[in-house]
Order: sequence, then C-alpha cells, then structure tokens
Amino acid sequence: MMGQTLALLRRHGIRLSKRAGQHQVIDPTVLEQMVDYAKLSRDDVVLEVGAGIGNLTLLIAAHAGRVITVERDRRLIKVLRERLGGHSNIELLCGDALQIELPKFNKVVANLPYGISSDITFRLLKRKFELAILMYQLEFAERLVAKPGSDDYGRLTVNAYYRASVELLGEVPPEAFFPQPKVTSAIVRLKPREPPFDVADESMFFNVVRALFQHRRQRVRNALYRSFGEVFPGVKVSKVERRATIDQKLPKALAETPVMDLAPEKFGVIANLLTSP
Repeated sequence: MMGQTLALLRRHGIRLSKRAGQHQVIDPTVLEQMVDYAKLSRDDVVLEVGAGIGNLTLLIAAHAGRVITVERDRRLIKVLRERLGGHSNIELLCGDALQIELPKFNKVVANLPYGISSDITFRLLKRKFELAILMYQLEFAERLVAKPGSDDYGRLTVNAYYRASVELLGEVPPEAFFPQPKVTSAIVRLKPREPPFDVADESMFFNVVRALFQHRRQRVRNALYRSFGEVFPGVKVSKVERRATIDQKLPKALAETPVMDLAPEKFGVIANLLTSP
C-alpha cells in the first residue's frame, strides 16, 4: 500500500502536510482492524472524517451500505474522485468537518486529523449514533480513558465520560503511516450513552468541570474560589461572599477533596449543590 500511496501522490503532485495532520494509514492490518472493530454491515451509514487519499474509505465501503466521507483539502479531493468514482455507495463531501452540515449516520470510522481531535469528538457526541472507531494520538487517547488521580486525568476525561463509554483498543506505531508522525497513535472505541449520573443544569456542570481543572492540583474549595467567575459568570461578589457561598453549599469533606481525585460523578454532585437555592 505504501507504493500505491506514493504513486497517487506523485501523479497528482501532492506533498502531504505533517503540520495539517495528513498522515495516511498505509498498513493494511491496521485498516482492517478499524473496520473489524466497527462491525459493519450493509445496514450501516458510516461517517469518515479526514478521507485523505481514501485508503480507509475504500475498505469501509466494501463492508458498509453507505459511506459519507469528508475531506477539506481540495488537492486530495481530486485524488478521491479518481479513486472513489466507481463506488456508488460513497458520498464525498468537501469541507471542514467542524463547520459543514453532516448528514445522518449511525457509525463513525476515521483516522482523525489530530489537531481537531477534541473539537470533532465533542461535535460528534452531540449527534445520535451507535459507535465510533477513531484513530487518535496516543497521548490524547490516554487522557480520554484516564483514571482519577492520574496525571492524564482532566477536563477531557470527565466531559467524555459524561457523554460516552470510551475504550482504548490498541496502539499503532508511526510506521503504519505515511508520512510517519513523531508520535504513537491509538485506536479508540467510543459509544454514546445517556449520562451515567444526573445533572440539574448542564451549563453549570460544564462550568464546574472547566473551573476546577484550571486548578487541578488544589482542593475543591480553593479551586472554586479562584475560578468563581467561571462557575457563576456575570456574578460579582466580594471575596468573603465567594468563600461563604462555597462553604454554605458544599460539605466539608467534598470541599477538601483534591480536584484530581474527584470521580466524574462528583463533579455532577458539586454542580448540583451549587445550582441548588
């Protein structure tokens, strides 16, 4: 597959940009793993973000009923039209996957441009679908599945946990790509779900998560005090009133807990307590 990839790029005079995250998977085993993990059938409509030169697209199309593939680089669109033109079950969209309107789909299989990993993940999680098999930079994948108390645990972890179950399926070496990235990658399974804990006000919940992780190594009380404006935007109170509000609404044991040690559910508890009259 390496030879075919190079030939296509040379014929079209294209030099892929590492800076833009244009790393094409050239290892057939990795491509087959991604498709196998997705358990595709002819009933599936699959979204692919970042089609590149279509290596993964063609394999998805061989197993799924329909593929909607998105690519923003107009140079690569020419390559894709050449390679995909004979496949009636592939719809090629030219544009930014963060901006364009996405048709309905029930699964996602994609080697994501790493620079948009967070933004595209949470855009997808606002949609209804069954599962996604996604290629991420390993560092990002480890943050998605991190445990409380670990260095990788953070805002990304909690926000993802609230919306989906996430499983790291395996690592992928740089040699599986062209051009080779400087980092190891990982395949992740993501399944949207109903939130596993109740939140009275989602805006408050996300404000709390953001505010607390701005001071991740502090205790909850101090973190909330320092980022009070993040939790209650537009509310102007004195320093004394900030302290009083926090101490009034949160039990001492919770207020004294280090932010990094909070389970995702505890962020929901804090948000609900702060929302209450």
